[in-house]
Amino acid sequence: MWAFFIRRLLQMIPTLLGVILLVFFLFNWVGGDPAYILAGKMASPEDIANIRHQLGIDQPWYSQLWIFIQQIVSGNFGDSWATHESVSHIFATRLGPSLVLLIPMMVIETVSAVCFALLVSVFRRSILDQSLMVLSTVMMSISLLVYIIVGQYIFASWLGWFPVKGWGDSLWRNLTYYAPLPIFLGLMVSIAPSLRLYRTFILDEINQDYVRTARAKGLTESRVLFKHVLKNAAIPILTNLLMSLPGLLTGAFLLERFFAIPGIGREIILAVERSDFPIIKAATVYVAIATMFANLAADLLYRYLDPRVSLK
Repeated sequence: MWAFFIRRLLQMIPTLLGVILLVFFLFNWVGGDPAYILAGKMASPEDIANIRHQLGIDQPWYSQLWIFIQQIVSGNFGDSWATHESVSHIFATRLGPSLVLLIPMMVIETVSAVCFALLVSVFRRSILDQSLMVLSTVMMSISLLVYIIVGQYIFASWLGWFPVKGWGDSLWRNLTYYAPLPIFLGLMVSIAPSLRLYRTFILDEINQDYVRTARAKGLTESRVLFKHVLKNAAIPILTNLLMSLPGLLTGAFLLERFFAIPGIGREIILAVERSDFPIIKAATVYVAIATMFANLAADLLYRYLDPRVSLK
């Protein structure tokens, strides 16, 4: 297994180099000149040239590329062009609120979707199954923005059960007072596609020969579902779950923006509006690295879920 692990780490190097080159050339040749945006409409050519020199974008492209590689290796992406705050400090301070929001949402979504998928698999093609599928399609068809606006009006403004927006310094207060409403509204959108996807995985396993053999041996339906079907369906479910983990680094853009949560997603939106390239570059590289390690973790966990899987 160690040979597989080391080989996969080595394979990440050319992939990461490709991401670095793509991000660098996109932001330097397609993204435009941020000096014009930061300087304002009334800036003189001298002001723009001075800003370009301060940002270091007046240097040759190979010098900028080398600086970018050094930033990735050291983990220091410099300072924000708009706020002059360290990019590493921005991510360190904004990641916590995003995790407080997204980790409970991911756990509840996964557990609920798996439980509902097992339920509808037992009563497949029944009224319950068809009703849940229709409800899931309706829930997926409605934008998260609609859920946010309606949810804030009903649950916050009208009923007063939750605050409209806000965030504090106490983890427990944030988790129990500020986060429940955005978590609930986020689940309204995220559970539906997961339910439909996990239902497909479980139904594929139910139709396999080993399930019929287990039933023929007299095993109970619950034992068949939890010991055999769910164990084999866990591989694609795990893949889907691990592929969503890098999204924790980018936060939930709309939820953080409308509920005034100082998370990564809100910071990235502000960075895009201000053409704050260091923050956007750092977020892109972090997500790329997290995606590669999530793939590696999935491959390693396959071996424990299914002993027949060989790591070669």
